[in-house]
Amino acid sequence: MDVVLSSGHRMPLIRFGTFTIPLPPPDVLTSVFPEAIGEGYRHFDTAAFYGSEVALGQAMAEALDRGLIESRSHIFITTSSGALKLGLEYVDQYLIHWPLRLKEGTEGFNFKGKMLPFDMKGTWETMEACSKLGLAKSIGVSNFGTKKLSQLLMHATIPPTLEMNVGWRQEKLREYCREKGIHVTVLSPLGANGASWGSLAVMESPLLKDIAAAKGKTVAQQGSTFIVKSFNKGRVRGNLQILGWKLIQEDLERLNLQIPQKRGFVGEFSIF
Repeated sequence: MDVVLSSGHRMPLIRFGTFTIPLPPPDVLTSVFPEAIGEGYRHFDTAAFYGSEVALGQAMAEALDRGLIESRSHIFITTSSGALKLGLEYVDQYLIHWPLRLKEGTEGFNFKGKMLPFDMKGTWETMEACSKLGLAKSIGVSNFGTKKLSQLLMHATIPPTLEMNVGWRQEKLREYCREKGIHVTVLSPLGANGASWGSLAVMESPLLKDIAAAKGKTVAQQGSTFIVKSFNKGRVRGNLQILGWKLIQEDLERLNLQIPQKRGFVGEFSIF
């Protein structure tokens, strides 16, 4: 299933995430990614910070050689780094990963003392230039709140993503995005379970377990694209088997009332 972005390009609804700590060895990644393509994934999410770009580019080349896909155009790549490391001529969606700028050579999670002034207007103008040159089919942002999105839209000619899961719904921000025609992508739809910053609030919720058991499913979504990530073959396959059903209004109301809200990835821990 696809959605149509404001750029007019179609984007596969389910996105395969490639970020984990620690990152598996390159040989593991270059085997997992072609397997995911073979299972039916057509949208992959990477970034300069993730360290998975080279392996993903190699996996795409392998998928072409093995006939898993007929052409580059059959895979949608979202990244914040550009096409060079991926060995591609263009990327499908180019993102500003965070609304901040770091000193060159910054590594790891501790950004204290390494941040520089962020020129949002100039950065977005450069992103739009990349789009016009065909280096990026679509452009957007992530980890922006309503205030920063408002500032960006004062200058933007192409509209832009955000973290949302059942435990962090961001209703005000989603409503703002609907009004402005901004498509939403769900980061950590399972509450970042297994990550150092995540929690079990989603996966261990008794209410969600009851609803999932009744539906024979494990993941729900609300008109958004969502990122799933697993290097386990069974879960890679299972994450694709989540469409073609709906929650009734009563279930949605129970979720809204009974699931406590907590953001999964809090960027402030990298700064303070």
